[in-house]
Amino acid sequence: MNRRTKTAVFGAALLLTATAAAASAAASSDSGSGSPVQAREAAALTGKAKLYRSAGDDITFSFDAHLAAKDKADPMKATGTFEWSHYLNGEGARAKAKVDCLLTGGKVAVVSGVITSSDLPGAKGKRVGITVHDLGHRDRLGYSWASTGTPVETKDLPKCVGSAPFEKVEKGTGDFSVTPWQPDL
Repeated sequence: MNRRTKTAVFGAALLLTATAAAASAAASSDSGSGSPVQAREAAALTGKAKLYRSAGDDITFSFDAHLAAKDKADPMKATGTFEWSHYLNGEGARAKAKVDCLLTGGKVAVVSGVITSSDLPGAKGKRVGITVHDLGHRDRLGYSWASTGTPVETKDLPKCVGSAPFEKVEKGTGDFSVTPWQPDL
């Protein structure tokens, strides 16, 4: 190789090394801020929407449930809250629960939690579970008290148990978002 060819090869090698280093630095920082990229959370269920009821019931559910990347192997380390209300003709109740489990698969999530506040007598301290199917803007939802009529009647519900998502979200009232869990199997 002549001197000119050697210089060109050396220059190309330096350019490749610099490009690889820049790509590595970009991969380890978010949008140029120099901060390390956070690992994607292991699972999540978020959003708010109103359920469709032909009788005019006002039923709203909201979720802020997360499983951190570091807890990927244990869905019972999920954190967050979810709440709901159900009113018809000015009567009904609302409740808020602290998340104690979150499992997601594809666009389906099951979250459970213990009711921390409610105006439904006897509901506080009961575990409930909810299943959401994230279908875009026409999501579906089911709840553990579907067969009993009220969370108060549910006895000894295990963590991460819900019912089939048989209810429909009312069009244009909101949306739920599911981040799929991908455990190491």
